[in-house]
Amino acid sequence: MSAVLGVTLGLGLLLVWWSFWLRATGERAPKRPSRISLALADAGIERVSPAALIGTSLLLALVVTLILLAVTRSVPISICFGAFAAWVPWNLIGWRAGRRRAVLRRAWPDAVDHLRSAIRAGLSLPEALVQLASKGPEELRPPFAEFAADYRSGGKFDTSLDRLKDRLADPVADRIIEALRLTRDVGGADLGRLLGTLAEFLRDEARTRSELEARQSWTVNAARLAVAAPWLILLLMSTRHEAIEAYSTAAGVLVLAGGLVVSVICYRVMLRIGALPAEERVLA
Repeated sequence: MSAVLGVTLGLGLLLVWWSFWLRATGERAPKRPSRISLALADAGIERVSPAALIGTSLLLALVVTLILLAVTRSVPISICFGAFAAWVPWNLIGWRAGRRRAVLRRAWPDAVDHLRSAIRAGLSLPEALVQLASKGPEELRPPFAEFAADYRSGGKFDTSLDRLKDRLADPVADRIIEALRLTRDVGGADLGRLLGTLAEFLRDEARTRSELEARQSWTVNAARLAVAAPWLILLLMSTRHEAIEAYSTAAGVLVLAGGLVVSVICYRVMLRIGALPAEERVLA
């Protein structure tokens, strides 16, 4: 009996001591999306993974390098243009992201007006958002159609709003969605006035940014042409045997490497100087 009591007391003390230590729950913290994933989401590309994008860039660089190597018989020139080819998919993603932001910037005021009219007509907030899938701007109908499917299948408004934010990946959408969520949680009768003010603000912002982008495009395109012109001349010169022999030497390789570095630095500096301030997703 004494042995049983001793074992029981020892086991109790062990359990008390064990309770002071934190135990792993087995749940992992959610990973933050990578910059490539954010860039793909900003461009509206959902079916391409970051690994696929990197693989496409490497494959394109390899193909261009082999083609130019077969044509020019110059390894340094082929590698330079292969490096430029590897950057083409990333430039396409940036161009598509900018185009998508411009399209959404023009579409959001109309979407807010539709939402305001639906709420004034007596529809609930979820019903007003669902009807944007059929009566809203063409550019915004697919994500709102998916929102309607999520809401009808699960019935959870907050979860459906979070998924809608992830699909849109737009700062304006974040502000509108959070304003609607706050209005639904705390209530209030000024939602129509808020949406009307927001629509006017979005139209003024879109008009101002469009004028700035139109004036900026002349400078940016001229700078891009200045960067691309020497390499276009090099591509034309690579058809001559004397130029291939000159750039195949050690001094020629140094000239190509220096030109490549200077072109990349100047291009990045040009984009940084000429870029308009981009609105960040603070409420993402």
